[in-house]
Amino acid sequence: MRRLRAMLARMDAAPVTFPFGSLTARTPDLEVLLTDGLGGFALSSLSGVPTRCYSGLVASQLPPVQRRTHLVSPLEVLRVPGPDGVRETTLHALEIAPDTFEGEGLRWLTGASLSDLLPEREQLFAGVRVRRRAFMPRGSGAVVFLYDVQSRDPVALRLGGFFVDRDMHAVHERVPDLAFHGAGREVTVQGEAQTRVQVHAPGAVLGALDPRPVPQRVHYRHDLARGEPDTESTLGTPLWDLSFPAGGGRAALVVQAVTPGVAQALVLDPWAAYADEAARRRELAVRAQVTTGVPDELVATLAVAADAYLVRRTQPQGVTVIAGYPWFADWGRDSMIALTGLTLLTGRHAEARDLLGTFLRSLRRGLTPNNFHDDGLGAGYNTVDGALWLAVALERYVAVTGDAAFAREALPQLRDLLDWHVRGTDHGIRMDPADGLLLAGEAGVQLTWMDVKIESWVVTPRHGKPIEVQGLWLAALGAESRLSAALGEEARFADILARAQASFAAFWQGSYVDTLAVDGTPDRSVRPNVAIALALPDTPTSPALVAATTAQLEAELLSSVGLHTLSPLDDRYRGNYGGAQVQRDAAYHQGTVWPWPLTAFVELLLAQGEVGRARAALRGLSGHVLEAGLGHVSEVFAGDSLRPGGCPFQAWSVAELLRAHVLVSRAEAQAAGTQSPA
Repeated sequence: MRRLRAMLARMDAAPVTFPFGSLTARTPDLEVLLTDGLGGFALSSLSGVPTRCYSGLVASQLPPVQRRTHLVSPLEVLRVPGPDGVRETTLHALEIAPDTFEGEGLRWLTGASLSDLLPEREQLFAGVRVRRRAFMPRGSGAVVFLYDVQSRDPVALRLGGFFVDRDMHAVHERVPDLAFHGAGREVTVQGEAQTRVQVHAPGAVLGALDPRPVPQRVHYRHDLARGEPDTESTLGTPLWDLSFPAGGGRAALVVQAVTPGVAQALVLDPWAAYADEAARRRELAVRAQVTTGVPDELVATLAVAADAYLVRRTQPQGVTVIAGYPWFADWGRDSMIALTGLTLLTGRHAEARDLLGTFLRSLRRGLTPNNFHDDGLGAGYNTVDGALWLAVALERYVAVTGDAAFAREALPQLRDLLDWHVRGTDHGIRMDPADGLLLAGEAGVQLTWMDVKIESWVVTPRHGKPIEVQGLWLAALGAESRLSAALGEEARFADILARAQASFAAFWQGSYVDTLAVDGTPDRSVRPNVAIALALPDTPTSPALVAATTAQLEAELLSSVGLHTLSPLDDRYRGNYGGAQVQRDAAYHQGTVWPWPLTAFVELLLAQGEVGRARAALRGLSGHVLEAGLGHVSEVFAGDSLRPGGCPFQAWSVAELLRAHVLVSRAEAQAAGTQSPA
C-alpha cells in the first residue's frame, strides 16, 4: 500500500503518449474511443472523420442502454486574414462517398497523438496552427472539443456541428427533423431527444450566428464493409464565429445530450474538466502498474482502456461491463471473463465487488443473464457458461482481496446456483447423474460462447457436454469447496466434484474432443475450447496430455493475434470474416481468430515452463493495440488475412491480453532470477 500511495503521489509523471505522423493520422481506419461511464461514448477516427453510424456523440437514455446519436462531427472553419483578403478553409472532413471527402481537414493534418488514450490532433493552415483535444467528462453524456489556436496575426474560428437525432444503430435516410433554439453561447437542438451545445472562448470576441442548417450527406466506410446501410443525411450548421487577437487563443465546444431522469455532470470549466480527466487516467495507469508489479507502457495503456468498459447500470443498479463498442450492451459471460483483467489487475477491487453483486442479484434459476436487453426491458438467460464464469470470477476476487465478508454473503448464492445445475434448469442445463458432468442444449438455442444463431440456424450448437463447460463446471464446484473451507464451513459438492473429475477422462480419445453429444458421440473438431478447459484449476489431466494438446493447438490454431475457432484443416473452415451479417456470422466461430482464448493457451505454455514461447505468442496481439481501435484490442480477426473485425473495442480482448501479459511478465521475472512482481 505504501508503494501505491508513493506512486500515486507522483501524479506529475508523464502520460503514456503515442505520436502519429501526418500520413498515419490521415488514415480513417484508426479509431479513437471516449466514454462517459454511463454507457455513452464518442467515437471517431484519429483524423476526426466519422466512419460508422456509431461515430460522433452517443448518449444513454437509460444507462447504459437506450443509446441515441446526437452529433456526427463538429463543423470547423478557419478564417485567416491576409494581404489579398481572407483565406478560409475547413478543419473538419466528411467522407461523402468511398474515398471522396468534403472538407479539407485531412489536408492540413500535421500529426496526432494519444496521451493516456486522450486524442490530440494538430493542423497547419496559412501559418496558423490549431490543436484540438477531445474528451468526455465522467457522468456527463457530453463530448468536449478543446481548441488551441496559434497565430501571429488576428484569426477567426467558426464552430458548429453536423447533427442527427436517432437510435445509434440506425441512419437517417431523410433529412432529420431538428429545430435549433438559443442565443449567446448556448444553442439547443431539439428532435425526439435534446442536445445542448455550448461554446467557451475566454479572450475571444464571440459572434453568435443564426442557425441555418443545411442537409449534409455522410458516408460510413466501415458500415459499407459490413454490408450495413452506409449513407445518411445530417443537418450541418455553423453556430458561432470566434475572433482571436494576434497570438491566437483558446475555445471549447461542448456537445451534451439532455437526458431527463439521468443525473448528468455539467461542464462549467472545460479546461479544468480536461485536467481532471487526464489526472484520473494517469491514476488508473499507475494504480495498475503498482497492482500488477509490471510498470510498463502496455499495462498502463490497457488499464486506461479497461476503464471504458466499466459503467454504471440503473436497472438493476450496479457496476456492469459493456462487452464491446460501438454496438454491444452488457453481457454476463463477457463481464465475468473480463472481470479479472478489468478490475483485479487494475486495483479496482470495489468495482469488482459491485460488478459481482450486479450479476449475483440478477440470477434466475441458477443462471446469470447472457445479456441485458438494449431497450432496458429485461434480459436473456440463454447461456450455460455465464453462471459458471461467475463462480470463477467470485473465487478470483476473494483470493485477491481476502474479502471474507463478501465471500460469506455470496456463498449461499453460489450454492443455490450449483443446486439448480444439479437438479436441472432452463435450456436443458442439468447434471448428468451417470457421470456428474454437465449437460446442456435444446433445439434452436445457442448456449456457449460460440453462440451465433442465423434465423433458425444455430451455427455451432455444441449440445451435450462441451469441453470448456466441463472445465467451468469443475471450477465452480471447486470454488464452492475452497470458499467453504476458507470460511470454516463444510463443502456441499465435494462428492460431485470428485465424480465429475473422474469422468472427465472421457474427453481424451487419442486427443481431446471438443464436445460429447448426449449419446456420447464425440465431436472431434479442433477448437480452442480445450485450452480454456485445461487452464482452469480443477480440470484433471497430465503433463504429457497437456504437452500433446499444446503442440496440436500451436500447429493448427495459433496465429499471431489469437486462436482460430476451427482448424484451417477442417472442411468447414471459413477464412473470410467480412461482408453482410449472414456471411460474418457463418464464419464467426468457424475459423475466425479470437484474441481472448489466447490467454488460456499462454497459461498452458507457462505451466510447461515455456516462457519464451508464451511471450512470442503475445507479440502480435500486443502490437495490435495501435492498429484498429487505438489502445484497445479488437473482437476478432479474419482467419486468413488476420484483418481486424467485429467490435474494434472489446472488453474481454483487452482484459485477457492484460492478464496474459502480466502472467508472462511475472514468469520472465522469475526466470531471470529477479524478485517476482506481486
